[in-house]
Amino acid sequence: MRVAIVGPAFPYKGGGAHHTTELAHRLAAAGHDTVLESWRAQYPGFLYPGQATISEPEGEPFPGTRHRLHWGRPYGWWRVGRDLRSVDLVVLTVLTSVQVPAYLGILSGLRKGARAVALCHNVLPHERKPYDMPLMKALLRRVDGVLVHSEPQAELARGLTSRPVRVAEMPAHLPTSTPGAAPAPAAVTGRRDRLLFFGMIRQYKGLDVLLRALASGPDGVSLTVAGEFWGGMEQTEALIRELGLTGRVELRPGYVPAAEVPELFASADALVLPYRSATASQNVWMAHEYGVPVIATRVGRFPDQVRDGVDGLICEPDDVGSLADALKRFYAPGEPERLRAAVRPVDHTPLWNTYVEVLTSTGER
Repeated sequence: MRVAIVGPAFPYKGGGAHHTTELAHRLAAAGHDTVLESWRAQYPGFLYPGQATISEPEGEPFPGTRHRLHWGRPYGWWRVGRDLRSVDLVVLTVLTSVQVPAYLGILSGLRKGARAVALCHNVLPHERKPYDMPLMKALLRRVDGVLVHSEPQAELARGLTSRPVRVAEMPAHLPTSTPGAAPAPAAVTGRRDRLLFFGMIRQYKGLDVLLRALASGPDGVSLTVAGEFWGGMEQTEALIRELGLTGRVELRPGYVPAAEVPELFASADALVLPYRSATASQNVWMAHEYGVPVIATRVGRFPDQVRDGVDGLICEPDDVGSLADALKRFYAPGEPERLRAAVRPVDHTPLWNTYVEVLTSTGER
């Protein structure tokens, strides 16, 4: 088929751009004539308080990428849609409802010329604004089909549209410092007495719960927090002081380039994902690529990705006591080594094959 993906790509950073780019590569490898329509400017700076772009690609850029979309040029949205009337399938990658006006403009230009699918990483944001639901309703009722990454997200989407909704597990799309290369596993032996919290720091990810659990958990264990702080780090610094953790918590604010990721995981006994809510995340797959166990909450796909008591531990969300108990269990004599020995990277080729098959058949007329 002739397929157009609309979404972020290099120089945009992060999981959304990695996923869009990897999807384009996989579609092309499956024999589809693929183009990637990306952004020159995705949204105003005040809507994203962090670093939006990077100077070096983290993986192999897709050669058929065009950067024609700009949040401030609505006529360009319609024009991109008009130009895509000749393709068979248009995939609108939905990361935030802020993208919806541009996507509605594309659909207006597209008319009925191609089947359109909304690929929703999140149907609605974890931290919602009053405009999120009406915008997503407007989009999901205009497309031919919706693809999501979990059954709870499918239920949410079905409450907003009568269009067909399908589910496919999100495969790995991990950053690498060398285009075309896979992440190199970190060669780690022995116990580090250090945990890792990795990725953008937002309220729903539960860093505050982890800090409180660390304060009442095993003595002598440190924590590295690496990632961009959404809206500032003052509250986190104040909580660290209040809990008496100043000497045990290292803050590494800012986006972590792919070249620095191996060192972070090599220095940690486990990756901790204390999320209050989740849909799908790459962080478990990333930890497993580096041979690192995961301590995660019972939300989203985490219970499916982490084998409780085998290659990691599962605890209850937004529960300091449950997470503190998990940290104590993890640091029982011999446990870090036992759990690490069971970690195995996943072969994501079959998962990607299924994902491409489900996506290309979603919303068929």
